[in-house]
Amino acid sequence: MMKLVARDIEKKFNRRRVLTRINFELEGAASLVITGINGAGKTTLIKILSGLLSPTSGEVSYYLDNTAIPREQVYRHIGLVGPYLQLYRDLTAWENLAFFAKARTGGVDRQRILALLERFGLKGRQMDPLKSYSSGMLQRVKYVMALYDQPRVLFLDEPTSNLDEAGKQLVYEVVQAQKRDHIVIIATNEPEEIRLAEKRVDVA
Repeated sequence: MMKLVARDIEKKFNRRRVLTRINFELEGAASLVITGINGAGKTTLIKILSGLLSPTSGEVSYYLDNTAIPREQVYRHIGLVGPYLQLYRDLTAWENLAFFAKARTGGVDRQRILALLERFGLKGRQMDPLKSYSSGMLQRVKYVMALYDQPRVLFLDEPTSNLDEAGKQLVYEVVQAQKRDHIVIIATNEPEEIRLAEKRVDVA
């Protein structure tokens, strides 16, 4: 069982304080939504929790079956979708996904990738360069990446950004499936997305 503990998280950029004493704990099947006005620190908190950014003070800890996970190994257990994640636009979707898979696991599970491409409506387009993709299709590629190795903790920053109604429904299904057995953390101000989570942290 996975456990995530955020203890007294604070973040300053120069002299500007963005986050102040953020505390929460999630374990097992759990869901949390991070809300706040634009610029309040939602993305900053997601980046700190996922290891992309260090807090000014405080600590983020991960445990698997009550054993602490070393900081450098946390990435193996998480998936992340966010607008700041960069894709290689000159490469095909398949090349991007294969590169990501090798970096994460050392190999490429072709059937897993194909199944996710089909789930997100991208099968048949995997050999097209990403520069030919719409913004909604690029968002779907990010979901394939995030779900590739079945993360125990899934971070979604602006989860339905650029998606049409069908894409949004797919995301809602992903969240429902994830929180049945694992942890999902969403940064959003959208009412429908806020309702997907059981716990809430407001960084305003």
